Amino acid sequence: MELNDEILINAPVSVVYAALNDPKILEECIPGCEELIKYSDTELEAKVVLKVGPVKARFLGNVVLDTSGAPHQFSLTGNGNGGVAGFAKGGADVILEADGENTLLKYTAKADIGGKIAQLGSRLMTSTAKKLAGKFFTRFAEIVDEKQAV
Repeated sequence: MELNDEILINAPVSVVYAALNDPKILEECIPGCEELIKYSDTELEAKVVLKVGPVKARFLGNVVLDTSGAPHQFSLTGNGNGGVAGFAKGGADVILEADGENTLLKYTAKADIGGKIAQLGSRLMTSTAKKLAGKFFTRFAEIVDEKQAV
């Protein structure tokens, strides 16, 4: 499964990049996130509860960031295990482009899933993934906007 989208955020690239590296902001934006632990500048662990169709599961996942193109580009890879519900693994490439005083955030995400959640069908999984990504970036833009207004 692959997702592509972009969102305009009312803040400069440096502010958006810093927010994308702030575990408190990320924890608030990730749908179903119960806990996000930052072990280093490039390693995170997340506990997330998700409901996909009739399947609800708690996932424990690890994420590794590649910030070599910072602050305008970075990527992440991760995997999560939801026990009997299944697993997910994938990654995303994020590009931040200045648009005047704002930032255009573009992303391409890829994911592979297995277990019970994979049996739900690609149409349900794709629509759920799009909905979750939309929730994340909408909330992220709101938080960054709020911080800029202060």
